[in-house]
Amino acid sequence: MQKKGILIAKPILEESIAELCRQSLPECITMAEMGCSSGPNALLPLWEVIETIDSTCKQLNKKSPIMQVFLNDRPGNDFNTIFRSIVPIFEQKLKKEKGSKFEHCFIAAMAGNFYGRLFPPHSLHFVHSSYSLHWCSQVPEGLVNESGIPLNKGNICMAKTSPPSVQEAYMYQFVTDFTAFLRSRAVEMVAGGGMVLAFLGKSNKNPCYKYGS
Repeated sequence: MQKKGILIAKPILEESIAELCRQSLPECITMAEMGCSSGPNALLPLWEVIETIDSTCKQLNKKSPIMQVFLNDRPGNDFNTIFRSIVPIFEQKLKKEKGSKFEHCFIAAMAGNFYGRLFPPHSLHFVHSSYSLHWCSQVPEGLVNESGIPLNKGNICMAKTSPPSVQEAYMYQFVTDFTAFLRSRAVEMVAGGGMVLAFLGKSNKNPCYKYGS
């Protein structure tokens, strides 16, 4: 499902990267992948970014920039798997298909909670996150009554039986988290930088309504 979501958002990702390159093409583009996890899709968005930069630079008759990429997730994420297996395969593919044009692609880990500050001010040119921001930073407050009885008994998320107060608690937690995320990135990103975020959401207030992205 994550791969499908990344592919659906591909045109938006390409448009954002192309616009970034047209406006200002620095010698080194610094990118952060927020909530990378440790599976095979961890570097899929990066490949789409590189493809777009490559084609845009050809159109503009410019030299491709150096790429500095930070893979972000919580400290407990299995970064060892990423750098032992996924990154080497990615680098081999990059060398095979792009030759020396993208030999300078530096990939590093940045462990930490993306709902807070992670990078120095004005240091990121592009931020991407896919299927991560719908996860709350903590269990919302207000899921038990004054007697300590759970209001959402038998459920770990909003469900058909969840009372309105539980829905409000989850909504408040999301607004708080997402605001913190945007404020942190606003400080960390350069002027004119780009950001593409894809996450689960709903167009209907019914907690059991089919999800969309």
